[in-house]
Amino acid sequence: MHGLNPPQRAAVLATEGPLLVLAGAGSGKTRVIVEKIAHLIGSGRMPAKRIAAITFTNKSAKEMKERVAKRIKGDATEGLTICTFHALGLRFLQIEHAKAGLRRGFSVFDSDDSAAQVKDLLPPGSKPDVLDNMRGLISRAKNAGLSPEEALAAAGSPREMEAALLYQRYQQRLTTFNAVDFDDLIRLPVQMLESDEDLRLGWRERIGYLLVDECQDTNDAQYRLLKALAGPRGLFTCVGDDDQSIYAWRGANPDNLLQLGQDYPALQIVKLEQNYRCSNRVLRAANTLIANNPHEHPKTLWSDQPDGERIRVWECRDSAHEAEKVASEIHFLAQKHEAPWSDFCILFRGNHQSRALEKALQLLRVPYHLTGGTAFLERGEVKDALSWLRLIANPDDDAAFLRAVGSPKREVGATTLAKLAELAQQAHMPMSRAAESMHALKQLTPRAANALDGFTQIVRGLRGEAQRVSPAELVRTLAERSGLLAAIRAQCKDEASFQRRKANLEELSDWFDAGKGAGPGELAAQLALLSHADKGEAGNQVRLMSLHAAKGLEFRFVFIVGVEEGNLPHEASIEEGRLDEERRLMYVGITRAKQALYLSHSRETQRWGDRIRLLPSRFIEELPAGELQRDGADPVADAARKQERASAGFAAIKALLEGG
Repeated sequence: MHGLNPPQRAAVLATEGPLLVLAGAGSGKTRVIVEKIAHLIGSGRMPAKRIAAITFTNKSAKEMKERVAKRIKGDATEGLTICTFHALGLRFLQIEHAKAGLRRGFSVFDSDDSAAQVKDLLPPGSKPDVLDNMRGLISRAKNAGLSPEEALAAAGSPREMEAALLYQRYQQRLTTFNAVDFDDLIRLPVQMLESDEDLRLGWRERIGYLLVDECQDTNDAQYRLLKALAGPRGLFTCVGDDDQSIYAWRGANPDNLLQLGQDYPALQIVKLEQNYRCSNRVLRAANTLIANNPHEHPKTLWSDQPDGERIRVWECRDSAHEAEKVASEIHFLAQKHEAPWSDFCILFRGNHQSRALEKALQLLRVPYHLTGGTAFLERGEVKDALSWLRLIANPDDDAAFLRAVGSPKREVGATTLAKLAELAQQAHMPMSRAAESMHALKQLTPRAANALDGFTQIVRGLRGEAQRVSPAELVRTLAERSGLLAAIRAQCKDEASFQRRKANLEELSDWFDAGKGAGPGELAAQLALLSHADKGEAGNQVRLMSLHAAKGLEFRFVFIVGVEEGNLPHEASIEEGRLDEERRLMYVGITRAKQALYLSHSRETQRWGDRIRLLPSRFIEELPAGELQRDGADPVADAARKQERASAGFAAIKALLEGG
């Protein structure tokens, strides 16, 4: 524990009861969790196989595993669990599948699979917003830990009643397909643990100590899972920051931090207030801003870093002018400080704000990476391959069958599939089994029957192959035998695009290498847990991202654009009385900056053909005036900076002309 500050050390050593660590931004919370794992194992307090550290993203779980591996050498960490809530739920269901009413090799439906099933259950011609609305209500019920019956009993309006009835039918269909969706990975374990004392006691014996990161982001079901596993004794460490709770819109309940104190009266609280990331000026601004929110446990961040430059506040004509200023300043600072592009980040409230910024950066030939592009697992050829893998592992997965049978296209049209679905329903069997039935094939046209027979022969062969070769090799074999690679080649107009799409299948194969020893069904289920944030990391590029996506990251230079009333805070949040969360979002943005912070707002914008006057965000006025450098407030400094930037601008234009 060399190098830990006193509060960090106290958090590591507290192992005998419930502990809440209120960890401010940049206060070294991951190190505390890693050191605590090392202490629990090294002191003999708890063996690694009985410790579970729960994170919210696969990326943070991966980082934590790497740090634990560096900290604890040898096989002392054998059996240690470090994963996301959903990965823990998946592991639980794979072990307890029979009690959950599932068969081995069940599938995990992704959002597209789930949407397709809900759409199919809605009346024909239902509009997309009705589909989104119903899916949202079902997901909200699941995140609250409600079964279909409980959702029906809790329905308080005709719309909620309609959603609860749809939830019932949707869940019945999942059962038929031997599948669960993403929300079920938490809901089902919670319901099983809360209703079965023997199961509860068994899992408390299996997991002796829990560490939960980002506890302020837990929803109701996740909190109930924590309580069910921890039990009344409460051998856990929850790490969180109420000032960084920015996900209420997707079900997170920051009041869970307060609930911990009520459910566990012996709860010990340790505050981590020393920040190792930001300049003191940035921290003073962040502290002053967030003090406007109510706090049960107030904290004040501080740092031994120098003050640094004052926070720049720019007033711009409109978003195009704002984008030009930001791009120009980044270009200038990169040259002045010989800084890599990866030192810079531009943050915004909504993804639509990136368009003007991308254009301005392109004009100056500044490389950038926009977070939130097409997810790796959302690429067509990857989803196609996964549907084949799911079908190989689980013949009952009709959603996987429907995608696989059309990937690549064969002589099996919508009419044939509708007829097959009808025959399968009559025979009480999944569609893939019906496609293997001579009785069913005889009732289809000869061309369709032959195509289906050819498809099932390939699936059967690959299912046999899965018993003999590694999962990685299975992906490569599947790509060839299924016809996926041939179809991709036929679709691509040039070799470069073919190689790019082929490389995606190779990368998918590499992912399976990491799961040696697991069957294709389990690995496909694990892949369903991965988010796009885990792949496609930016290299030496300026990062563009939403404020929500920036949590947990840090950059030398940070620009927050669009700091206007109605945008940040967002007008919907103002109307709904969620100003506190918007202020926390601004706080998260400010505390990403290690050295320099820029805030910009526009005087006007164009909306529906009219020029609309904009006002600076109230959050700018809540910042301490002495820490800000506004345009025009210091004419001498402004003139010197303008001259310096102009010289850099001329140099950039000259380089651009010479390069052309």
